[in-house]
Amino acid sequence: MYYNPLIETMPREELNKLQLERLQSTVKRVYEKVEPYRNKMDQKGVKPEDIRSLADIKYLPFNDKTDLRDFYPNKLFAVPMTDIVRIHASSGTTGKPIVVGYTKKDLESWAEVMARSLACAHGSNEDIVQVSYGYGLFTGGLGAHGGAEHLGATVIPTSGGNSKRQIMMMTDLGTTMLCCTPSYAINLGETIRDMGIDKSQLKLKSGIFGAEPWTEAMRAQIEELLGLKAYDIYGLSEMIGPGVAMECDARKGLHIWEDQFIAEVVDPATGEPLPEGTKGELVFTTINKEGIPMLRYRTHDLTTLHYEKCDCGRTHVRMEKVMGRTDDMLIIRGVNVFPSQVEAALVGMEYVSPHYMLVVDRVGTLDTLEVMVEIAQLPADGDTVRILETLNRKISAALQQALGISVKVRLVEPGTIQRSEGKAKRVIDNRNYLK
Repeated sequence: MYYNPLIETMPREELNKLQLERLQSTVKRVYEKVEPYRNKMDQKGVKPEDIRSLADIKYLPFNDKTDLRDFYPNKLFAVPMTDIVRIHASSGTTGKPIVVGYTKKDLESWAEVMARSLACAHGSNEDIVQVSYGYGLFTGGLGAHGGAEHLGATVIPTSGGNSKRQIMMMTDLGTTMLCCTPSYAINLGETIRDMGIDKSQLKLKSGIFGAEPWTEAMRAQIEELLGLKAYDIYGLSEMIGPGVAMECDARKGLHIWEDQFIAEVVDPATGEPLPEGTKGELVFTTINKEGIPMLRYRTHDLTTLHYEKCDCGRTHVRMEKVMGRTDDMLIIRGVNVFPSQVEAALVGMEYVSPHYMLVVDRVGTLDTLEVMVEIAQLPADGDTVRILETLNRKISAALQQALGISVKVRLVEPGTIQRSEGKAKRVIDNRNYLK
């Protein structure tokens, strides 16, 4: 199902032509309007007229979160503040937040890509979309909200929290689509189960879940708990918000809307572009954004790009599910560890809930990793001690195989690990506080 078939199925030759035109226009504009970009380009000896093909994007300088903080709050804006109609900002970071500004046209572009994304999950003007992402400075809630309205759907802006009230609204108003983080989807599913509500009473057909990494095993759990089809969505505030890329029915990656963004994959260490099908760091350039254009923004997300036409008929490049980030990667005794690897090993195990926490510490000069795992309800008539001992051994072996290192496993009682109604916190790194 398409929202804008002319764009979504555009032949690659035409799509590349559109990208080049928009890239050249964007580079010229930021060089003239944004001093920090002009300084960076001058340092590299690059002028706007040097961008003659899409391949020439490699000559442009990189940007990252540091630039957004260094030029806080609006020195990277390419339009005057009188043209900015909305501000969003990052949350949960130390120091200065990342501030992004939107013109009226930017909000229209955002609503367009989000409407396409909802259509990928079979959304239409007949749907009732419950948006349980947080509203406010976080882009999730208002991004999904704007896309649903653009689609012509009915929106229930519940935001995050108050799960029982959310479920009442979901049941009474007949919600057909749910938008939230995968962690909160599990939270809602567990609450529905604990309330004794039969999921067949719900009218949910699909859910769009993003803002944090999640695995195929977690997808299966969400679909089982909520009785819907779960789709992955990708976005980041620095680009526009949710809706940069979206999964379709083929489930062979997420389509990046290439009329708005140019995607590259580079070597995280050298910054050199990598060939198609190679895993590396995802880099984005906005090519249709007015308020705060981004040239070669390093996301620190690790993925792979695939350009062949998708089974769904869309021609836009597909990115594989993000496996982790270069800047949240844990190095434990010389081994790279991602929380998503731990999740993949745990989810689906008998007597194991989907709640876990990685605790990293340092004893002397040795880094240690403890994985706290919340157990599910054990059988009342079973040998509890034997079950827990067996479970601990099973988890330890699974993590050893998945991570390549031995870890300490600590089983904790149901409800011990704090539930998240937003983006789940998966890591406590105590090494940061050790002198």
